[in-house]
Amino acid sequence: MEILTDPPGNKNKKIFRILLLVGAGFLLFSFLSYSGLFLYAKMAGPPPLAVPQSTVYYADDGTVIGETDSGGKRYWVGLDEISPYFKQAAIAVEDQRFYSHSGFDYKRILAAIFADLKAMAKVQGASTITQQYARNLYLTHDKTWARKIKEALYTIRLEANYGKDEILEGYLNTIYFGHGAYGVEAASRFYFGKKAKDLDLAEAAILAGIPKGPSLFSPVISFERAKKRQKLVLKKMAENEMISEEEAEEAFREELHIAGKHPVREKIAPYFQDAVQQELKRVMGLDERTIALGGLKVYTSLDPKMQKSAEENMAKTSPAGSGIQAALVAMDPQTGFVKAMIGGRDYAESSFNRAVKAIRQPGSTVKPFLYFAALEHGFTPSSTLRSEETTFYYDEGRRQYAPKNFNGRYAEGNLTMAQALALSDNIYAVKTHLFLGMETLKEYMEKFGITSKQEAVPSLALGTSGVSVIEMAKAYSLFANGGTAVEPRFIQKVVGKDGQVIYEYKKKTRQLLDPKTAFVMTHMMTGMFDPKLNGYAAVTGSSMLKKATRIYAGKSGSTNTDSWMIGFTPDLLAAVWTGYDDNRAIAGSREKAFAKNLWIGFMEDALKGKPLRSFQPPKGVTGVWIDPTTGLLATDSCPVKRLTYYVENTEPTEFCAEHPHLPPDSEKGAEPRHREIEDGKKAGKPWYRRFFDWFD
Repeated sequence: MEILTDPPGNKNKKIFRILLLVGAGFLLFSFLSYSGLFLYAKMAGPPPLAVPQSTVYYADDGTVIGETDSGGKRYWVGLDEISPYFKQAAIAVEDQRFYSHSGFDYKRILAAIFADLKAMAKVQGASTITQQYARNLYLTHDKTWARKIKEALYTIRLEANYGKDEILEGYLNTIYFGHGAYGVEAASRFYFGKKAKDLDLAEAAILAGIPKGPSLFSPVISFERAKKRQKLVLKKMAENEMISEEEAEEAFREELHIAGKHPVREKIAPYFQDAVQQELKRVMGLDERTIALGGLKVYTSLDPKMQKSAEENMAKTSPAGSGIQAALVAMDPQTGFVKAMIGGRDYAESSFNRAVKAIRQPGSTVKPFLYFAALEHGFTPSSTLRSEETTFYYDEGRRQYAPKNFNGRYAEGNLTMAQALALSDNIYAVKTHLFLGMETLKEYMEKFGITSKQEAVPSLALGTSGVSVIEMAKAYSLFANGGTAVEPRFIQKVVGKDGQVIYEYKKKTRQLLDPKTAFVMTHMMTGMFDPKLNGYAAVTGSSMLKKATRIYAGKSGSTNTDSWMIGFTPDLLAAVWTGYDDNRAIAGSREKAFAKNLWIGFMEDALKGKPLRSFQPPKGVTGVWIDPTTGLLATDSCPVKRLTYYVENTEPTEFCAEHPHLPPDSEKGAEPRHREIEDGKKAGKPWYRRFFDWFD
């Protein structure tokens, strides 16, 4: 029987067809798989690239005042802020075909497989920069199949949605270099004390070798192993013609100076920085994680010199051995920018910010609000009331209130409102308060921006309802700013880690007070520094006169437990509080003088060398020379004359009868006297001689 067999040629054709079909099937499968993965990557969209980054805080002069790290230093920098040597070194040692592959280097994968099979162990890796970036961003470093599959999917998404430069930038900013340094910028600062853009070839090669094993190749841990790794990096750079062999040898021989420490940045103005973080939450709606790890650059309003002055004056004037606390807020009344802040004696002992959070009795510092209300209800600086020990009855006579003056002293006669404010007479204040109606002062304090609850009782005129220091600074800025309201602000702008400005403060103002009345009140507040208003007691600012070199407006206040001083020039306002956290009584003359001494010391230092600016009256205000005791127009026989301002047509028209004589050459006399003051200013006379003793 004849057996039929295929000729050899037919058999080869069948094998070829089978191989062709298998190959076509494999190609089709690969194409469909790749297309499917690419479609998945596009549909899934770009994966987020957000990683924890340190937020850095800057003062108004651009200096760094603090940063967050949460256990690691992280600073995001663009590719143009990284040394070209380091970029080349990283590519040479980690992924030489980075710019040509699509996320996976198949040649390296095959080479790694053969190397592992030959050694019967895991001896060679094949992860690309994109794969490592995906692992750093989204995954753990567990060596499981599930993690590897996720890594591959993230790698595809990264390559499909981001450019090579974006991926490289992200990778260089997220790799770990040991010692808490994440990213090349933090590593460069730690190992070499310089920015990443300033790395030379030798330094770049050392750093590029560290991520392979930070605990092995850190030059801080083993300089010898780090140098061996550096030699390998330089060799690969030369092989890829990034540098010459001569450059590689020269870089290897270069003597390196390893810093081995993160730059120490003292946290300047910690209470201020806490307030900045609160403003980031309140104004921008940021959560704590974003604030701490969002890689933000926060440009604040802090003036480092003013902050230093505030802290030094607190230390210098603080009573020795006393546990009394202090708070200070200094701000530019024109813009609202807070320039300095103290929230307590020692942030390390207590981070409670007394400048913002403490609610304390303001004492007589509320009187300018009361007298402003009085000016708008028909009073003038010359309005007189009798100052004597008085018991007041209210609530239809069912209740009584008997305030006392300091040291139990009274004028036992009439006082003008200007003199009552300068001497801080309590009887005059309570009489005015009851005359206007007890709700009036409460309403005006709300108008001035006081949000703390105020109780409409007779003692409100003496500041018995609590307020915060920053509230009072905001309220007084209305006087300094001619009645224009501004909000206290700590932040000028915020820049995201991508360099985009995400917030910038836009000044918003509104004319809240009549500028004429605001100026009259401001000028009345200069009276606390004017000895011409001395009466049954000295003006309340007399202890500060020897230190004062310019005209200030302000008001002090005190209770048994609280001491205040708030004052300003046209350029700077400062509010100071001192007292004990447990509300114990302030005892001793030095403790009682703490607030005033801190305030005048700070203001003089902060304004040193700056132009002397006086308060300029607006249109509709007129100045006349009066007898401070009577509040009437001064004659040439009056022993003391004081220039006092009034809203036009409210100034006194009668001459002083206690010192009868011919009136001065000009009935209102303000202009020639004002010129005399200016002439003294040009001659370089001290301001208090020009302003108070012009008649000498």
